[in-house]
Amino acid sequence: MPKVAIVTGGARGIGGACVDRLRLDGFVVASLDLLPPDQAEAHSDLYFPCDITDASGVEEGFATVHARWGRLDLLVNNAAQGIRAHLVDQTEADVRRSLEVCLMGTWRCTQLAARRMIRQGEGGSIVSITSVMSEYTAPGSSTYSGAKAALNAMTRTWASELAPHRIRVNAIEPGWIDTPGERIAFGNRRVNSGGKALPLGRIGQPKDIAAAVAYLASRDASYVTGTILRVDGGFTLIR
Repeated sequence: MPKVAIVTGGARGIGGACVDRLRLDGFVVASLDLLPPDQAEAHSDLYFPCDITDASGVEEGFATVHARWGRLDLLVNNAAQGIRAHLVDQTEADVRRSLEVCLMGTWRCTQLAARRMIRQGEGGSIVSITSVMSEYTAPGSSTYSGAKAALNAMTRTWASELAPHRIRVNAIEPGWIDTPGERIAFGNRRVNSGGKALPLGRIGQPKDIAAAVAYLASRDASYVTGTILRVDGGFTLIR
């Protein structure tokens, strides 16, 4: 029986690349994503339309995965929602929505995954996608940066709590990655040219982050937990 993974926000971008890479590595993969199935760019084994802020929807998604495959070996917490607005221009509704997705949604999925992995008694791996913006902020990013910093702290705590069950918990901090969201926020011209200023001379691709997820999910990382792995092409070296 192959190992089973759940990827939140797995329709496209970083999540989609994780789906494709994990399937290449032999996982069967379920995606939980807001987008309707016909808009998914990645080809998961199970696509479950779901808003991770909806507790009943998330629980149904996890139950569907369990009913089909009877186990869970890996959770990739990728779903996120950020707002780009100065403090004085933010609305409470926008801030609450961002925190509900980035923190409460991730907490909800992690709790469900941990409970299933503990019942299985075979260990497991949980990987959360955070951001270099947890430490290197920019005007307009306070909610997103704060949420990602909190998620880093939660990752380290979860790693300590779940280590006795051989469940490894790690996070990845991407730098500037070429995703649909970045192109909407900054425009194609800036995304296409911006990577030239980075030390490695290019903007990151979703597959770069997927490769890091694949490592943390593999046996090669069996002694790695509580780690925040930065994958940023040197972005933080010039900040």
